[in-house]
Amino acid sequence: MPITLVQGLVVTLLATICAIDLQLEGFFLFRPIIVAPLVGLALGDIQTGLLGGALAELAFAGITAVGGTVPPDPVLAGVMTVVLARTTGQPVTATFAMSIPFAILAQYASLLYNTALAFVNPRAERYAKEGNVKGILNLCTVSIILHALVYAVIIFLSTYVAQNGIRILVESLPEWLTHGLDVAGGLIPAVGFAMLLKVMLKGSFVPYLFLGFLFATFIPFDNILPVGILGVACALIAFYQSAKGPGGRVDGAIPIDGPEGGSDVGI
Repeated sequence: MPITLVQGLVVTLLATICAIDLQLEGFFLFRPIIVAPLVGLALGDIQTGLLGGALAELAFAGITAVGGTVPPDPVLAGVMTVVLARTTGQPVTATFAMSIPFAILAQYASLLYNTALAFVNPRAERYAKEGNVKGILNLCTVSIILHALVYAVIIFLSTYVAQNGIRILVESLPEWLTHGLDVAGGLIPAVGFAMLLKVMLKGSFVPYLFLGFLFATFIPFDNILPVGILGVACALIAFYQSAKGPGGRVDGAIPIDGPEGGSDVGI
């Protein structure tokens, strides 16, 4: 289904706001799990937005900027997963794989922008020596806005201007290639989640991993809410176990029968 001009402008505005948040990391709106449903809502297809956001979020869960590195862009990945699914009719697993080149395009655009931004460093250093807080704030504000405008141009061109060309290109792809993209799009989130587990998984958490896998794979249910409830329960168990102080009491708990014994309430 084609995207109208109004929808293209709304998607561009949403993605621009998320791009600003990507620089500030204030509300984490730039995460695919947030931006993709917003794009789906703007396009009138919230279900595709939720599916695309969940898929892209899993893939980008273990990808983060470290030092001066710039990873593929999560905003473009989330936006284009939904946009491509909307305009081409392909499943979100396939369109997520197709969205990776757009994420890499935004990655290189950010690299070029950051390189160009290095020319303002002497002025920032001068403001710092002078104690000119307002001057530094203005530099930061202008640089963030310009970076967001770069995103806006890329997203508007990708979502509205080039949608017919992208749709024709996707329709011309052979079936074996689109099927391969569908399979790859289903595998990439597993790789991203594995990267996250490699960093944060501890031996004491392995039983919870097995429990969640068993619960989600072999027990039939209509939605993922039971898995979420199980995850919250496991997180609370792990929290209270790690928070226990001397005598097995949770640190900060208030004993009912006085300081020497009795049961605890609160944390």
